[in-house]
Amino acid sequence: MKEAIVTQHAPQAIGPYSQAIKAGGFLFASGQIPIDPASGEVIAGDVTAQTERVLQNVTAVLEAAGTSFAKVVKSTVYLKNMGDFAAMNQIYSKYVAAAGAVAPARSTIEVARLPKDVQVEIEIIALL
Repeated sequence: MKEAIVTQHAPQAIGPYSQAIKAGGFLFASGQIPIDPASGEVIAGDVTAQTERVLQNVTAVLEAAGTSFAKVVKSTVYLKNMGDFAAMNQIYSKYVAAAGAVAPARSTIEVARLPKDVQVEIEIIALL
């Protein structure tokens, strides 16, 4: 059995997918990009600003599912430029590696292109 998670505090799905799915005690969240959910537009700025918006969107999906970053077990980060790794990681660590927290497993992949030509996309799997 699976249940779709929908929140107005993160960008709406624009295709045949869900923002996230609850199944088997886990939350499987679709990748988030730096879209402001209020305007529906990609935010301006560098990878630092875009990573912050992405993680705000991920937070909204986690909260809508009744979980949090403390329960994220796996994340995948897609970067347009691996040269942006340190800047992305600085913002990412504020969300997933708070003092005493066990950081999730993570893969970071450089890609040729992301939706809407953004600089970063992040997807997660979390415990419920």
